[in-house]
Amino acid sequence: MGTCSYWKEVKTGFLASVLLLSLSPHSVRGQTAPQILTIDQAVEESLRNNLALMAEKQNVPISKAREIQAALRPNPVLNFAWDYLDWLGRGLTVANSAGPSEWSTHVDYIIEGPGKRPGRMALAKLATAVADLRLVDSIRILSLNVRLACVEYLLAKESVNLARQNLKVFSDIIQVNAARVKAGDLAGVELVRMRVAQQQFENSLRQAELRLLTAGNNLQQLIGRKSKDSSFDLAGALNERPAIVLLDELKTQALQQRPDLLAQRKDAERAAADTRLQKSLARPDYTASLMYHHQYGYSDGRTFGVYLQFPMPLYNRNQGEIERARLETRQTEMRSQALETLISTEVENACQQYASAWNLLERIKGSLMAEAKQVRDITEYSYRRGEASLLEFLDAQRAYIDAIQSYNEARGDYTKSLFLIDAVTGKSVTP
Repeated sequence: MGTCSYWKEVKTGFLASVLLLSLSPHSVRGQTAPQILTIDQAVEESLRNNLALMAEKQNVPISKAREIQAALRPNPVLNFAWDYLDWLGRGLTVANSAGPSEWSTHVDYIIEGPGKRPGRMALAKLATAVADLRLVDSIRILSLNVRLACVEYLLAKESVNLARQNLKVFSDIIQVNAARVKAGDLAGVELVRMRVAQQQFENSLRQAELRLLTAGNNLQQLIGRKSKDSSFDLAGALNERPAIVLLDELKTQALQQRPDLLAQRKDAERAAADTRLQKSLARPDYTASLMYHHQYGYSDGRTFGVYLQFPMPLYNRNQGEIERARLETRQTEMRSQALETLISTEVENACQQYASAWNLLERIKGSLMAEAKQVRDITEYSYRRGEASLLEFLDAQRAYIDAIQSYNEARGDYTKSLFLIDAVTGKSVTP
């Protein structure tokens, strides 16, 4: 009964696979070749197409538009007045001194106080520099996330390959045992046990394929693809080559080139420029006016006038904004110091993670892998000769699988640690 249910499930899975292939858009269009990217190509595509990064990029042109606005001068104001109009019909004339009607026009021009326009321009340029550096930091973070997602995809891919290899080993042994059962050299219950174990390995393969599909979808989302491509694949291998890591040198590099720290330092300069601007805004603006006056009824009733307006800053001298800008300057300086401490800690943690991952990888490569493979091969040989039980063979096979999985995970952690070191030191981007 177990054998019948097994073949029923195999038949159902085969029909489902045929149905999925018939509904696949690539099979309809004839696009069967997988689209293979490298890790660097995946990062480059994310920098072009990631929607969050594309939105972040708009901050730079927005800030440049503010630079244009900051450099503009005040517009002159044109005033026109028409006075003494006899709309009530009271007879306004020169004789009764109630008229005549007159009109005048004058142009007002604001003369800004010293330092205001240059202060606005300097503040806007520093804000653009901050936006630019923050964009570079967003690129650094996105590049790290894409690289880590690539490692997860490669790990899932290794798990799928391992599950397929294990399933093939069991399938080959089942074929041999089926012939032995038919010849009467092996009990039928042993073949049933093997098929039950094969079912477990098939379930492991399905779970590994699901993790691979999920990792591929997550990676495609990070690189900015709106629709997921089922033929997507990633080329490359997990890193296991040694690297030279010097803690003090990495700290120096991070403090010199981390874009978030550079942005914070530039923001401190921007806050200082804002303080200077607010002090200049405390100085009043002056208004100069030129007027032309025309009176009806007089042949020479045309005159000019010049006016100057001087505000008196008795109460409002922009005290609140000056204090606000001064405190923000102090705040940004403290944030820079806090970020320097945080970056030093991140570099130390990344180096410790690297050292731990490398030591674990070396231990697994040195002894565990070879011993697990040797035990598995000996046990498999003994099982084929009837000298070992199925339970012993399954234990040896699972130990070998665990060793391979540990080896792959150690390579993945080591690769992640190298990518993390590049990210925390700012090496992965160029400000």
